[in-house]
Amino acid sequence: MKIVLASKSPRRIELLKGLGWTFDVIPSSKPENVDLSLAPQEVVKALSLQKAQDVASCVSSAWVIGADTIVATDGKILGKPEDEDDACSMLLSLEGRTHEVFTGVTVINPCGEVLTTYTRSLVTMKHLTKSEILSYISCGESMDKAGAYAIQGSGALLISNIEGDYFNVVGLPLMLLSSMLERLGFPLTQQLCGADKYE
Repeated sequence: MKIVLASKSPRRIELLKGLGWTFDVIPSSKPENVDLSLAPQEVVKALSLQKAQDVASCVSSAWVIGADTIVATDGKILGKPEDEDDACSMLLSLEGRTHEVFTGVTVINPCGEVLTTYTRSLVTMKHLTKSEILSYISCGESMDKAGAYAIQGSGALLISNIEGDYFNVVGLPLMLLSSMLERLGFPLTQQLCGADKYE
């Protein structure tokens, strides 16, 4: 049996590698299709499920992990910025305030059993000048990140406080993922030894 990450996100890949796991990366090729008027937690759950189901339909005897992360403020979902002006607008809306980060996670086991849930963290950004925001954007981190910042990179210097799971903000809540795997029959003992026996 094997583990498959249904995501090409470098952050998620690095987090799983950090656990010592051996896994395949097979991103979903299905266009994202979800009603963005839904609550943020429902959006990330739906998108993580879509990704995992799409990849699971192409593999056999695998543990498939799908995830999706969004930033939300004032009930508005902030995706990845379209350009630098969009990134600046996003960061100006977040600076000096607390916003929400949601990650939906779906696990499908080799028997086809599916578990989908989400977690939420509160992130407070420092008060920033427009000059500071433009300086951050110029470093190139903003463009493929929800909310236009990367907490695992230079974006950490923009943050004053986090309530909740740090790994959720990076893009894959590891504690939640571990508990989901256990619930579907992937024992913690195997997770702790690098999941090698599942290859």
